[in-house]
Amino acid sequence: MARETGHKLIAQNKRARHDYHIDETYEAGLVLTGTEVKSLRQGRASLVDGFAHINDGEVWLENVHIPEYSQGTWTNHAARRSRKLLLHREQISRLIGKTREPGHTLVPLSLYFSDGRAKVEIALARGKREYDKRHDIAEREAKRDMERALRRRNR
Repeated sequence: MARETGHKLIAQNKRARHDYHIDETYEAGLVLTGTEVKSLRQGRASLVDGFAHINDGEVWLENVHIPEYSQGTWTNHAARRSRKLLLHREQISRLIGKTREPGHTLVPLSLYFSDGRAKVEIALARGKREYDKRHDIAEREAKRDMERALRRRNR
């Protein structure tokens, strides 16, 4: 059987980019069971309420929903269990220092397969205020209006 290559997106947390200022992003591997991998290969996962935290020098992913595998037996996994993230020691120590600063947190941005291995993109983020969110929406709408006007003018 040929090895899988490329990048296959499973789930994306669009809400995170709306609710947080993204400072840094990291790609991390996941420690998964067999039925979790099979469920992910079917494209079933949700990052909506997910977050990561550091405990005893290890990074853990919490509240990410990977539903039970439909053809699994008694060996099936719990849908919202804690999952260990695989990062380099230097990255973990940098994250420990940054998350101790007030207002910083770790949020998952996307879950995907990279060359057949499950990866998660986590971000060091700061929460946005309500006026920041409104400002971003206004900028996006202004940019869209300019592009429409340019398209109309070029016709």
